[in-house]
Amino acid sequence: MGCDGGTIPKRHELVKGPKKVEKVDRNAELVARWFYCALSQERLRKPIVACELGRLYNKDAVIEFILDKSPDKPHADSAAHIKNMKNVIELNLSDNPAWAGDKGNTKGDKYDDQCAQFICPVVGLEMNGKHRFCVLLNCGCVFSERALKEIKSDVCHKCGANFQEKDIIPLNGVKEEVEELRRKMEERKLMAKTLKKSKKTKAVESVSLPGQDEESPGSSQKSNENIGTKSHCVSSTKTKVTASSSSSETETKSSLSAIKRPVPVGDRKSEAYKSIFTSHSSAKRTKDQSSNWVTHTAYYF
Repeated sequence: MGCDGGTIPKRHELVKGPKKVEKVDRNAELVARWFYCALSQERLRKPIVACELGRLYNKDAVIEFILDKSPDKPHADSAAHIKNMKNVIELNLSDNPAWAGDKGNTKGDKYDDQCAQFICPVVGLEMNGKHRFCVLLNCGCVFSERALKEIKSDVCHKCGANFQEKDIIPLNGVKEEVEELRRKMEERKLMAKTLKKSKKTKAVESVSLPGQDEESPGSSQKSNENIGTKSHCVSSTKTKVTASSSSSETETKSSLSAIKRPVPVGDRKSEAYKSIFTSHSSAKRTKDQSSNWVTHTAYYF
């Protein structure tokens, strides 16, 4: 059996066998995880944050993802567990003095060994994926796993903050480590919710219960004594009120008679206003000075 032109097909062209599993280049995978953001696939640049599963992100990419959580956004599944900025840790990284920046090998005429931008401040290992690195959950300082094992301490080697073994989060761990970190993350969230509920219930109870002191055993005797003294005072005040009522009536009558209406101050009024009334000096004229038909008010002189 032949084709046009007399060509003879081979067996692999006619029979479809199983597809070969494509192997991912180890170096390419390390570069993608340690040099690029897991969400935006852009080059990692400060400020850099890490989630509780140990993945690395650019801080601006995380903020954009929180503001716009559209399902069609690429690589959104890698940050689905991030609800707000409290779910990420801003990394306190140590710069590598040997890093030449983005202008290291622009021509492409020499081998690029992927020099890391950050190093371990204790041991000096480069953060390029060849060595395991960890971040402390409390302060965000990043160290190599070798430094934490060689120099065992409960105090951060960089900032001096206290930490425990459960606060150590491995960066870009394997699948088993990611599952363990996810379990710890769920436990922390559940613990935070229960603590928040307990605080709310305590606040409600403190508001609902009135602040009354318990009565002492001798308080009943003191109350009886107070009631007796109060009744004696009331009887004495009644006699005083009846005696003083008659005197108060006479005093009120004399005080009402003595009350006079205050005289308004006339100096504040102008002369034009005063001339309207008959009490003004201009209105007080004799009959010879004023004519019969001239009047100052409605009444004739």
